[in-house]
Formats: sequence, C-alpha cells, structure tokens
Amino acid sequence: MTQTEIWTTLKVLGWTRDFLAARGVENARLEAEWMLCAVTGMDRVGLYVNFEKPLSDQELTAYRAMVARRGKREPLQHILGTQEFCGLEFEVTPDVLIPRHDTETLVNEASSRQPAARQVLDIGTGSGCIAISLACHLPGASVTATDISPAALEVARGNARRHNADVEFLAGSLFQPVVGRRFDLIVSNPPYIPSADIEGLEPEVRDHDPRTALDGGGDGLDIYRSLIPAATEHLNPGGWLLVEVGIGQAQAVAQLFRLADGYEEPVVVMDSGGIERVVGARRKG
Repeated sequence: MTQTEIWTTLKVLGWTRDFLAARGVENARLEAEWMLCAVTGMDRVGLYVNFEKPLSDQELTAYRAMVARRGKREPLQHILGTQEFCGLEFEVTPDVLIPRHDTETLVNEASSRQPAARQVLDIGTGSGCIAISLACHLPGASVTATDISPAALEVARGNARRHNADVEFLAGSLFQPVVGRRFDLIVSNPPYIPSADIEGLEPEVRDHDPRTALDGGGDGLDIYRSLIPAATEHLNPGGWLLVEVGIGQAQAVAQLFRLADGYEEPVVVMDSGGIERVVGARRKG
C-alpha cells in the first residue's frame, strides 16, 4: 500500500482483506472495515456509499499503521482501544483480558438467578465488564469488584466512569479484600486455560492477553479449587456463586461444588454456541 497511488475506499478494503487473510486473520474483510471506520469516522454503510472516495494522506497513514499492527496479529481490540460487551463499550488495554461475548452468558445468568441481589461481588474483574454490566442490569445492587492487578483496576475504574456505574474496586486475591463481608451474588471469570495449552492458543490471546488471566494451572481448575469452597463463607443463605468455565470443564467444576460443603445441586448453563459455559450453585439456607 504505497502513498503515491490513489487509494479509494473500495480499493483499500480489498487490499487489506487479502493482506490480513494471508496472515491468518479470520474475518479479514470485516476487520478491514472496522479499522477504516475508525480512521474515517464513517460507519460501515458510509464506507460503501463512499466506495469511490479516495483516502486523504492523513487517513491513509493512520490506516496503514493499524493494518500493519493487525498483520502482526495484535488484537483488533487493542488497535481500536475498545470492545463491546452486553451492549456497552469498554476500554481494553494489554493489562486486561479482552471481553468475550461468551462471558455475557455469565452476566445474563447472574441477573436472572438473583434479580433482587443487594450485595454483588465480581472476583478477577479485569476490564470491569462483568461488574459494570451487572451494576447496569441490577440497579438496586451494591457491586464490588476485585483484581490482583492494580493496572487492570485502573482500566476498570475508567470503564465505570464511562458508564456512570457505581462499583467499588478493591485490590487483592480472591476474598482477601472482602474479609468478613457477605454477598447475595458472587461471580467470576477466572483463568482456566491449562498451562500446557497456552502456547497453542491464537497469537492474539497467547501473546497479548495477560498470562495471569489465562493460566489456570495444570488442568485449568486451580482457582476453582480455592474459590468454590471459600465462597461459602462470603455468601448469604440462598446466595449464588456463578463461574465461567472452559470447554469440557463444566462437569469437573460442578463436582467441585458438590464436594464443597454448603451448596445445593449445581446448575450448568450453555452459551449461545451450545457450549457448557457457566456453572453455579446456591448456598444452602
């Protein structure tokens, strides 16, 4: 893509599609459109209404820089700086796990299982997408979110301000920041990738998501073994603990609920793709 050529919208999109596809990027055409929208300020319809319009030198320079980064498999979300989740836009940086739409299953299930929750806790909040979405879904709830990463908490606080969400953010591991407190609803999307599997992940995940947000130990279940039994001391009677799990992990995590003292029979919930994505149980009364 040289500066001396005349690059129309349509020509730029076609070249970028081929360039990104050759480097293993899925949905190359769509991603090319999103980056061009960010550069031009147009929406996708606008791109095709103006398909013969040449890009300015300034637009072409900015777009080339974006395409070069994406060609190296840097996540599109880091290039654009945001990711949509539960209908809200969240800032994302290399300090936080990029929100996935699969995780919306956790938010939806938590909202439906405990719609009258007054005290809500999100463990390992990252970008804050779960906690902030719950604060919006459950306006009567007081929401607390924890994370071991101060840098992640700064991103989460910024996202809370963006959406005018009243969320308390605390630094620390698991329940350490909320000793002595109880909640009606506890949620978590913990690291659950088995350590040996991380090197085989897509470059966008392996090289750019925080390793602490991915690595779940030998079988991916390390955090669940600590989180599930400890949560009984922080749940009010009738309160729910709901966690996201990886592919093929749901039944093993459900068994951890059964082995912990104090829970009713666990439930397993599928995401929109038919994958068992959320496991949870109610604390016995």
